Amino acid sequence: MTENMRLMTVVDLNQIIADMPRYWGERDMRQGHHYPLVHEFGQTCVVADSPDGIRGYLMGWVNHDHVGYIHFIATRDDARGTGLGRRLHAEFARLAAGQGATSLKAITAVTNTGSFAFHTTIGFRAETFDDYAGPGQARVVFTRDL
Repeated sequence: MTENMRLMTVVDLNQIIADMPRYWGERDMRQGHHYPLVHEFGQTCVVADSPDGIRGYLMGWVNHDHVGYIHFIATRDDARGTGLGRRLHAEFARLAAGQGATSLKAITAVTNTGSFAFHTTIGFRAETFDDYAGPGQARVVFTRDL
């Protein structure tokens, strides 16, 4: 199935939150899905829309250091393994570069082996930092030049 890549709206975020288990399984990730991110960084938040709904999304922005930061990327349970994650990343990279980004960055927990495998497969370098998210909370930081 081919998706239409487009900028995320608040209505889309409502739908994503309503369908959260389809993207994140048992993990409750609602706390990071803030509406102001869509309002303030909507030019770099992307959905992959199809006739049967939003199959995936990426929320991100470009910071003052010209880094395109990927806050969340998720694909719906029936869209995994289709290359949609790669296409979302490519669209975000295009949008971020258009806003002056020279590199991309994403962060995950050290236990998130799926994220590690995905990001390193698509060309990100991975480095683990102790206490990145606070005392005793190591994180893997992924980076890639544009």
